[in-house]
Amino acid sequence: MSLEKGFSVEKAHRTQVELSKHLILEDELPSTIRCVAGTDVAYTNNLSVAAAALLDFDSLQLKESQLAVQKTVFPYIPTLLSFREIRATIAATKKLHTEPEIIFANGHGYAHPYRCGLASHLGLILKKPIIGIAKSLLIGALVKNSQTQDTVFIQDKGEIIGARVRTKSKSKPVYASVGHMISLETA
Repeated sequence: MSLEKGFSVEKAHRTQVELSKHLILEDELPSTIRCVAGTDVAYTNNLSVAAAALLDFDSLQLKESQLAVQKTVFPYIPTLLSFREIRATIAATKKLHTEPEIIFANGHGYAHPYRCGLASHLGLILKKPIIGIAKSLLIGALVKNSQTQDTVFIQDKGEIIGARVRTKSKSKPVYASVGHMISLETA
């Protein structure tokens, strides 16, 4: 798969920097959280298959799931995952019959070289609190936190941009960052 004629990686990176200026890095959450959703995208042949799962916040029981299948129109380019996954992710999320108060996106948010990964891009478009959850560190260095060994901050250029979090002892960590409308502490 190749890029559309006239597409510029540099311009896309400048767009991410501009979008990052609109991110809200503090809590703007509703007073009651009833439902949360998680999103992810998988690929087969030339198709992007996005899933959105809606969970009850208190019990974490699955309430609903939706899929959206679309032609993959953007190649994989490191740091530009949102351009590849955003359309299908939005389509799957919009199919949910109940609107979640918070969304967890499988991808980086603010912990991104241009401070606007998939989770942040999605949050800006949907105007929702989003937390980015990734399986690997994209940028920055781990900085020991004196509070707990289960949470280690990610620092880049002197700024704390995310955290490596171990959700259960002896489990693989995940890398959490602000997507939009939520603080790192809450994320």
